[in-house]
Amino acid sequence: MIIGIVAAVVAALAYGTASVLQAHGAQSITEPPPTGGVGTVTATRTPTLRSTVTAMLTISFLAGIGLDAIGFVGNLVAARDLPLFLAQPIVSANLVVTAVLAAIFLHVRLRTQDRVAIGVVVVALIVLGIAAADEGHGHDATWLHWSVLLVGAALFAGGLALLHFAGGPRTAAIAGLFAGALFGVMAVAVRIVHGLDPFSLTEMLTDPAAYAVVGCGICGFYLFTVALQTGSVNGAAAALVVGETVVPGAVGLALLGDATRAGWEPVAVIAFIAAVVGAVVVASSPAVPQG
Repeated sequence: MIIGIVAAVVAALAYGTASVLQAHGAQSITEPPPTGGVGTVTATRTPTLRSTVTAMLTISFLAGIGLDAIGFVGNLVAARDLPLFLAQPIVSANLVVTAVLAAIFLHVRLRTQDRVAIGVVVVALIVLGIAAADEGHGHDATWLHWSVLLVGAALFAGGLALLHFAGGPRTAAIAGLFAGALFGVMAVAVRIVHGLDPFSLTEMLTDPAAYAVVGCGICGFYLFTVALQTGSVNGAAAALVVGETVVPGAVGLALLGDATRAGWEPVAVIAFIAAVVGAVVVASSPAVPQG
């Protein structure tokens, strides 16, 4: 379990730093175009595919992608080694990392509620770490491996459809929530995918869960980039936290055999809720850079 916790912390550090770089890159290309130019948003104010891809190719965004790769490896190890109700809140603490780094290096002042929320997240994660038992192993059913792939595809399609009709200030929250849910499904897929331990490329390539890992990661990354382009990074990040923690945490407990220590269930539930709420509060902080 120690290795998993260390990996989750590394993922949080990498993701937290990457989000600042990606926000800068994403919003650097969303300025209104000159008269007669090609717009970067649709009539509903949803960023176009072209502008989103352009954002991904900026220098700062590419640097963020490098850190995301490190974070992904850490997230993968954590999801395999820890109960998901512990692994995902630790990874989501990347918002705390971002806020603290902004306060130290960018001289952004933390509000009182930010300091309290950061303290709540840290304490809640410690409590979750104490309450958690070993990760479950109930994931050999074929239907579950196909389910993560199909649910991921449905979430991406549903997210795109809602973005098309919603538009406006709701775009960031919708895109962030669906991106978070996709990352949550990815965490579940990482837990159940065959061919990692021991490594077997043939077994991995024949497992639908392996394609769910890749697909959900790419689709979630795309939707979060769309959210960043709207300029409402805080709202997007808050919605992201909810999706990427609640979904895998619930699935881990209900289907994968994740469990707490005997008698610690109520404490773990309270700590989990506190960690999520604290991260959402931090996400709304001015200390989380908006590009």
